[in-house]
Amino acid sequence: MGRLSLGLQLGYWGARPPEGFVALAREAENLGYDSVWTAESWGNDCFTPLAWIGAQTSRIRLGTSVAQLSARTPTACAMAALALDHLSGGRMILGLGVSGPQVVEGWYGQPYAKPLTRTREYIDIIRQVLRREDPVTSDGEFYPLPYTGPNAWGMGKPLKPITHPLRADLPIFIGAEGPKNVAQTAAIADGWLPLYYSPYRQEVYADQIAGAPEGFEIACTVMTNVNDDLAAALYPVKAMLGFYIGGMGSKKRNFHKELMARMGFEDEAEQIQELFFAGQRDEAIACVPDAFADEISLCGPRERIREKLQDWERSPVTTLLVNGDAALLRTLAELTL
Repeated sequence: MGRLSLGLQLGYWGARPPEGFVALAREAENLGYDSVWTAESWGNDCFTPLAWIGAQTSRIRLGTSVAQLSARTPTACAMAALALDHLSGGRMILGLGVSGPQVVEGWYGQPYAKPLTRTREYIDIIRQVLRREDPVTSDGEFYPLPYTGPNAWGMGKPLKPITHPLRADLPIFIGAEGPKNVAQTAAIADGWLPLYYSPYRQEVYADQIAGAPEGFEIACTVMTNVNDDLAAALYPVKAMLGFYIGGMGSKKRNFHKELMARMGFEDEAEQIQELFFAGQRDEAIACVPDAFADEISLCGPRERIREKLQDWERSPVTTLLVNGDAALLRTLAELTL
């Protein structure tokens, strides 16, 4: 049975920056949490809040969960990571993800084609920057360096970063859902950020992560609600699942829906999406099976959560990323650390 570490998942902002997020990160650090994570969607970026937190903490690791590939070129992403790694004294974890076609093509104005190939190219360039052994070059399809395509001046020059990175082995994690993406993650990254994971269905990803190297980390976001009323505790999880499976993606292609189907709930996933697209959101949430919501979360009375944590400790997951107030962070620390 492995010892789980804890991380604070702050996610991305809503209409305004969340109040007290730095104080919450400092509380997590004081409680012994290993990491704190920030996200981006089509609002705030993920690096700026993380730098703000890093300036006011001293030990907790700083992760992006996730920095979207299409938001910046690989060299620009490497620059942000190496700068934050220096400023924080080597606490940076670079979590990357391709996002989905609606965001990539609708917000960033880029094609979504070949996400696995783009991820490989992106990470190869970042690792070149961090090693700083030779000028950075790439003959890849998506991020050619130097650029020689249409409208090029033909004057591009391979360059090394001026700033020497603090760590050539700055850890890179990937947010991945599909089987091929998870298998690639285990082969080329230092860690995996699954969206949903069930310790009771380890076979869903067992083959994909079987070849992961020693020290490979799996940091999984797990919604946690302490409440003696199990149905009330599960409702926010079901609401999240109803939104992601019903509406976070097109009707033709929704990666969250596909994952739920692979986890054994194909008919329910189809029904959730149909109801969501019909405008029946409450009904879509009600259709989320309690069993599925319960497997991927930590919900219910305190002692029930204590028992469920043992199941997570027997899984390959190394870190639980939790989102909540200071009281919840303290409860999880008491039960886990």
